[in-house]
This record gives sequence, C-alpha cells and structure tokens, in this order.
Amino acid sequence: MLRVAVPNKGSLSLDAAEMLREAGYRQRRDSRELVLTDADNDVEFFFLRPRDIAVYVGAGTLDVGVTGRDLLLDSGAAAEEVVALGFGHSTFRFAAPTSTVTSVDQVAGLRIATSYAGLVARWLAERDLDASVVRLDGAVETAVQLGVADLIADVVETGTTLRNAGLAVFGEPILQSEAVLIQRAGTTPTAGAEVLGRRLNGVLVARRYVLMDYDVPADLVEKACAITPGLESPTVAPLHDARWYAVRAMVPSERTNLVMDELYALGARAILVTSIHACRL
Repeated sequence: MLRVAVPNKGSLSLDAAEMLREAGYRQRRDSRELVLTDADNDVEFFFLRPRDIAVYVGAGTLDVGVTGRDLLLDSGAAAEEVVALGFGHSTFRFAAPTSTVTSVDQVAGLRIATSYAGLVARWLAERDLDASVVRLDGAVETAVQLGVADLIADVVETGTTLRNAGLAVFGEPILQSEAVLIQRAGTTPTAGAEVLGRRLNGVLVARRYVLMDYDVPADLVEKACAITPGLESPTVAPLHDARWYAVRAMVPSERTNLVMDELYALGARAILVTSIHACRL
C-alpha cells in the first residue's frame, strides 16, 4: 500500500485535497481525521504538519508527500522534488529598512531574521556569504525594530506588511516556491507512486489545456492546423459536406479566445471549447 503524507491544515491542505480528488483519490470529510485509507486505490493518506512532511518522507517512513518547496529545502531532509503541482505559489525574499541594504552582497556580517533558517543558511553557504541567521517562529517583520536582526528573509506577496514595518525588498528572490510532490532522495518510485505521479500530471495538463473543435474549409485545413497543432497532432475528419473538415486539438487554456479569434478570421466556424477533466499523455 502506498503511504502518502498530505498537509493537515492551511491553504496547502485545501488545494492538495482538491487536486487529489481530481486525480481520483478519496479524501477526508472531517478535518480531525489524521489517517485515511483509500482501499480502491491501495493508498493510505497521513495528514501532517506541512513542515514535518519532508522529514517523514526523507526518513523513509512514508513513500511520498505533498509539501512546499520552501519547506522541503528548509528541512534539510533526505527528500527530493518529483513533480511541481502548480499551486501554493510564494516568493521568498530579503527585506531591510529602506535604503540601508540594497544588494545581496551587503548581507555579509549582518543578522538575518527568518522562519526558514535552514533555507537561508543553505542559500548563504552556496554563495559563500557569512551572515548570522536568527531563527524565529511566525511573523518576522518586527525583528529589525526590536533589535534582534538587521534584515529579514521571508515570504513576500504584495509587500504591504513589509512597507508598514518600514522595510523594503531588495535583490533577486531567494526562492520561487510552490507545492511539490516529494520522495526520498535516491530511491526508485514504487508502482503506486508512479501511478500517483501520472495522475497528478494528468490533472495539471487538464487544468492547463482545453479541447477545441471547429469546422474549416478543406483548402484551409493546413493553415488551421498550424494555429492549433495540438500535442502530437490535431484530429482531422471529413464532414458530410466534402468542402469542409472537422478539426479537434488541445489548446492552452490561457490562449483560448486568441486562438478562436485567429480561427474565425481564417474562415473556421462552429468553434467549440470543452473543459478537460482528466487525461493521460
């Protein structure tokens, strides 16, 4: 039986549950439930603190898990990323009092407050920068004001909270994070883990693409197919009226209306778009 670690709370938990449901796995109805067995798919789900998931997977206690890339790197656990899952995006950056520090080269010798001490220490070591990392739990925006740090490293969304604390971001992002599927480093995925990975990839593709059908005059088929090349190749079939052909292809969902406009201008008609609920490629 495949043993999977899933976030127990927060937005990661909600998004992971939704994605796993779309992938055909049973999910809990009661948030107090900490272990769930999906007998049909031969999977057992364990609902854990997001920060602990990489530790369990890295130790081999659980086969795979869903957590944030930032939490994986911060843990230092012997686990590795398998699939980026496309939700839970965040940007991790340095921030300091306005105009005091403007370049990452200036952090050497300073005190950096963060809730991700392992991640920051690793980033500094990779760049041979010597700075003190002050580990704090929870919000770190007031660390500079309270005198325990010279700057902070934290997740930045709009930057409003930082500005209210008199801080400004500087330098390139330390990390672009999102939810990821992880496994123990250096191991070969089990059959169940491979199935899970394929299903999750299928959900990702289904979310990124739509299915587009349209009719096009016979002499314009090649030009139409150039607009909608699909993945391998579009499906083309003759209609009852020999002057027309029906074409079906997968199209990136964010380009749906642009592609429809191009096809209509070319001469295609009866252009229909259908959502994809699941797929295997």
